[in-house]
Parts: sequence; C-alpha cells; structure tokens
Amino acid sequence: METIPAKTILGRTKGSWFGTDYMMNLYRGCCHGCIYCDSRSDCYGIDDFERVRAKENALTILRDELRRKVRTGVVGTGSMSDPYNPFEETELLTRHALELINAYGFGAVVLSKSALIVRDMDILLEIAEHSPAMAKMTVTTCDDELCRLIEPNVSVSSERFSAIAEMSGKGIFTGITLMPVLPFIEDTEENIIGIVKTAHECGARFIYPAFGMTLRGRQREHYLSQLEKIFPEKGLRRKYESYFGENYGCTSPNVKKLWARFASECERYGILYKMEDICAAYKSGYDTQLSFF
Repeated sequence: METIPAKTILGRTKGSWFGTDYMMNLYRGCCHGCIYCDSRSDCYGIDDFERVRAKENALTILRDELRRKVRTGVVGTGSMSDPYNPFEETELLTRHALELINAYGFGAVVLSKSALIVRDMDILLEIAEHSPAMAKMTVTTCDDELCRLIEPNVSVSSERFSAIAEMSGKGIFTGITLMPVLPFIEDTEENIIGIVKTAHECGARFIYPAFGMTLRGRQREHYLSQLEKIFPEKGLRRKYESYFGENYGCTSPNVKKLWARFASECERYGILYKMEDICAAYKSGYDTQLSFF
C-alpha cells in the first residue's frame, strides 16, 4: 500500500481522555466513509482523507519510542484514523504495534468501528495481564440500514455489537463510544435506549456519549452535502443551517431529555457512563510503576 514519511508515532496526551498517556496513529486517512468524521476538518491537514496510507517504518519508530520511555503508560489508538481499516487485514501494522506495546509493558486502549478488532483479542488479553487494556467500539445507531447510509464502508452496528459480545465474553474490558449522535437523525429516545439495551445484552461495561456533533471547515460542507444526497426529502441541510448556523458544536435539541433517559437506563443495567468511573474501572488493580529499559 502507499506510504508516507513519519518521524514519530507516539504523541503525548494529558490522560483525561480514557486515561491514555500516549496516542498512536499508524495510518493516515480513513476509507470508512462516515459522513460526519471530524478528521476531515482543515485543521488536521489531511489531504485526500479517504485514501489510506501507512506511515513508513512505523513499527521501527514505535519500537524505538517505546524503548526510550522512562515511564510506561497507556497507549491509545483510533483517534484520527481507524486502526482496523481494510488494509490492516493484510498489513498487520496494528497487530504488530500491539505486540510491541505488550513486549514493553505498556497498556492499550483501542477504538474501532470494525469487527476485525476481534482478531487481536489474544494480544489485548496478554496486555491485560500486566497493564490496563480496553477495547472501544463506536456505535451511533442500532439500525443497520441507517448505519449503511451514514457509515457506508464499516462493519454494520449489529456486527459491532457481536464483536463487543465476543471480546467481553473473553474478559476484555469493552464498551461503546456513543458519538456523534447526529441531530435530527439519531437523537431519539428510541435509538439511545436501543443502544443501551443491546450494549447490556452484549456485556458492554461502559457507554460514553456525546449527544450532538461538531462541524467545521471542510468537514461542514462535506457533511451538509451528504445530507442532501442521502436524505433529499427531509430538508436536513436547511434545518442544520437554520438551527446551528456556523457553530462548531452542534448539540442535539433533545440533549436534556436524552441525557436523563440515557443515564437512567445505564444505571438500570449497571453500565458505566462517566469518564472518571470508566477510567477507574479499567485501571483497577494496576499499579503505576516507573519502568526502565
């Protein structure tokens, strides 16, 4: 596959986002085609976003960076491009990166929309023997038909729920990022309750939501034009422009009602939904140690 030069693979994070200390991106761009993806925004400078390219010598660079770290920590991946894009099935960059993370005693938090993530359950389980490990699946709708419209090239929601059930059944700390919830499309109580109920049935430990989305720069025009194309009869572009204007944050008009019902359903099923509780739960039993290589 195509490659691009890279000087570094690990970036430092503040630890507030799911307790990660480092962020890892092995690929640039994403071909999942999700109409709402914020990574298309101009501020990230990714030209031809839907063309996936691997970073040159990514594993060698990652190995050297892990080896140089004085303090181990948790490495997150999946923020800018899905680590389980279709090329990963043969390229194995994510799998080999997890092997390095395991070998150097780091923890891992993996985010994906692809059922391919279950292939690497064995390594996540090995990591969990010494460090915190978590698998997150993004799910924004429990309707496979709607999923195919707004996320055309990924595992449909039912396949993602099956992956959650498989990973959770093996003992991996697994849950859902319920974001974005698209205003006027997904922000219904029926959709939110359906996701929570199905998550419970699949053994998900947590759901972290955002009842709305972001719109800026290049991403805004792409998203609004896709709404016209996919839902021509609903007049959604005009609705967004009228309600949100040029706002970056587009919070659902139903946010208060959705939050209350969501929290109530999570409490009912014993599903974590607050960031501090999620981080405390998956890191429980692990000591933070200084490691020297």
